[in-house]
Amino acid sequence: MKLLLAATPLTGHVNPLLAVAQAASERGDEVVVTTSEDFRRKVEEAGFRCRPYADDHGPEYRETALPPGPERGRREFERRFIDGMPRQAELLRSLIAEERPDVVVAGSMFLGVLPLLLDSRKRPPIVTVNVSFLFLDRPDGAPLGPGLPPARDAIERARYAAIKAEVDAAFTDQVRAYTDAVLARSGLPGLPASLTQAILTLPDAVVQLGVPAFEYDFAPLPPQIRFVGALPPPAVSGPRPGWWADLDRARRIVLVTQGTLANADFGELVEPTFQALADRDDVLVVATTGGRPLDAIRFPVPANGRVATFLPFGDLMPRLDALVTNGGYGTVIAALQAGVPVVSAGLTEDKAEVGTRVGWSGVGINLAANRPDPQTLRRSIDAVLDEPGYRARAQAMAEEFARHDTPREILSVIDAVRQMHPAGRRDPNGPSC
Repeated sequence: MKLLLAATPLTGHVNPLLAVAQAASERGDEVVVTTSEDFRRKVEEAGFRCRPYADDHGPEYRETALPPGPERGRREFERRFIDGMPRQAELLRSLIAEERPDVVVAGSMFLGVLPLLLDSRKRPPIVTVNVSFLFLDRPDGAPLGPGLPPARDAIERARYAAIKAEVDAAFTDQVRAYTDAVLARSGLPGLPASLTQAILTLPDAVVQLGVPAFEYDFAPLPPQIRFVGALPPPAVSGPRPGWWADLDRARRIVLVTQGTLANADFGELVEPTFQALADRDDVLVVATTGGRPLDAIRFPVPANGRVATFLPFGDLMPRLDALVTNGGYGTVIAALQAGVPVVSAGLTEDKAEVGTRVGWSGVGINLAANRPDPQTLRRSIDAVLDEPGYRARAQAMAEEFARHDTPREILSVIDAVRQMHPAGRRDPNGPSC
């Protein structure tokens, strides 16, 4: 079988697709990857042929002329993900004609698949890998984004409905209208639902990274969506940091990370975490810069602190006693896969939703703040270290992850859509795998 993998050019989106590529290659499939030129080397070093494209809507998507707020957030989202959709679709059609893949596998925010899914022209089957939380429309009527836990009663549902009306007016409806206008310029029909709903319901199949225990009750799920657990963390090239042996001598190990996207200001989370635990001789605090140079850390690192640009999460996570994160979905599920309790901060991108799930599921504490203070962090970290309930629930979550053979399950979904839709679907409302 030949697969064409399409990845949004962000580290947290490329890595899962490369893990899928590795699993497919190991069983003998031919794999071609398309992502931006910036990730070409990463793809080729992983052993795959890359057909890169120019990510014209990536580096300059920030709307710095607008003040922080809903309008700026909406416009940045449109520039980052929607403006490039027609060019991505043209790229996919060209690559499909040249490469003749049996199946296209795309990350959930690679929106170039949407024009193909809405078009009546023949295409290969399309499988989406969702690298974020399950962003379906909520059955309790809550909007996506603010990080609201499931409604407990009719009063809360009514409150959520009012909040959703505001979010829809400021963001959801405008994003849908903007997307429909972009589609119309290509002669295509508009979305059948909100953009997030369409991303997870239009493809022939959707593999959802994670487990149901970390998600709200969306039963019944659309038939094409399947939870598959967690993919293995990416390997880190190069030697381990010189301080790696210190992990063997540490009584307790805490990792703090702001991921690879919201890491422009380490004063938001990394610095206050170091400050919170600076006087502790019973805790080793490890930080990763998410690929930024070490001199981006512009504050004193305490004696019990260690820093690296990247760390091998596959080796590190099982050794941790706690994770402090700004709520990156991939990092959180990697910790839960290892049974590690979480302190989550962060309100940008999808992080408010991820943090709320951390608190709601009982696997950790949600601080719901972009810049928590050291005192709050210290109390929260002590709680997840000392109160056994957090680790017990994280370990129960790990047992659920362990029941999945994620690479095999994803490949089985790919095989199924190829058999059911060998030439792709003409009707976007037709049956799905």
